[in-house]
Amino acid sequence: MSSSRTALTFYTNPMSRGQIARWALHEACVEYEQKIVEYGPEMKSAEYLAINPMAKVPAIVHDGKTVTECAAICAYLADAFPDVGLAPTSNERADYYRWLFFAAGPIEQAVLDRTLGRSVTAEQERTAGYGSYDRAMDVLDQMLQSRDYVCGDRFTMADVYVGSQVDWGLQFKTFPPRDSFIAYAERLREREKYKESKAVDVALMPQA
Repeated sequence: MSSSRTALTFYTNPMSRGQIARWALHEACVEYEQKIVEYGPEMKSAEYLAINPMAKVPAIVHDGKTVTECAAICAYLADAFPDVGLAPTSNERADYYRWLFFAAGPIEQAVLDRTLGRSVTAEQERTAGYGSYDRAMDVLDQMLQSRDYVCGDRFTMADVYVGSQVDWGLQFKTFPPRDSFIAYAERLREREKYKESKAVDVALMPQA
């Protein structure tokens, strides 16, 4: 990706959550050096484990510092490249962090448990951070019924992460097809940088 911005190294695989980080990089207009990490021995190699001991992608290295976890990468890029305007204003900060971490915590765990066939009993709901799958979805649905984006009328970097959860959830049928989710995903899919970043990953995917 060509830009005048400070270069960083982006470790990814097109068939991974790296798609979220790539979208964030494109929204932030960041120049980056791409390194594709293949699943299997390469992802568990000593060289890559020195970057991310979890043997997962994505990861970025910027100014000698490593950032892993998609939500953290999104927040970091918004802060590191503030002139693009994707970080929250003081009035937006509460919503920005609340929903960014709600998607990274309760939503992701609720979806994972459901995908793995695990369910929480009524007695276990207070132990589970997300309460129940239905409750987590209801809360996100209520928020998106009241606004176009996480922070209101303006797109921020929180929408890259929250939006990716919704977009993928609808695609893979791990989210219920509620009106607010569909409308939100459709707004995000029309963004130039969304289309641009997805095209890069699609081109890198193995041909069937």
